[in-house]
Amino acid sequence: MIIIDVLNEQQEKNITDKEQDLIKELIIIAADMEEIDDGEVVVTLVDNQRIQELNRDYRQMDQPTDVLSFAMNEQGDEEMDIIYEEELPNTLGDIVISIPRAMEQAEEYGHSFERELGFLTVHGFLHLIGYDHQTEEEEKEMFSKQNQALAKLQLLR
Repeated sequence: MIIIDVLNEQQEKNITDKEQDLIKELIIIAADMEEIDDGEVVVTLVDNQRIQELNRDYRQMDQPTDVLSFAMNEQGDEEMDIIYEEELPNTLGDIVISIPRAMEQAEEYGHSFERELGFLTVHGFLHLIGYDHQTEEEEKEMFSKQNQALAKLQLLR
């Protein structure tokens, strides 16, 4: 079972239960599409200042962004393997979404806030499980998967 926690740490917009449920449902849909049936994901909703701090500290980019993903199952090149005596939960990682950026982008692209929130959620989740968009081929694959997940809830542009 996928366990999803949504933490609202911003004051810019009231995030409804329906919007929180949308986040959870889309992660479950994307996980099902990827045949992932076990794991934990934390989605934190923040303001532009907080996401800029994280972007600066972890990506050396001192500017706000729309979504950041922090995968827990990735191992860096020079990191040692950690061996545990007992089985631990499969913590997939954290997704951090800027609510002000989501509102701005929804308006800019001419679609609903829910569609933008959904897009950022699925995008962040796919990064957690190893997808990227550094090349044209990777981008095509990742965006196709995002669109499939969003289409299941009729969250189209």
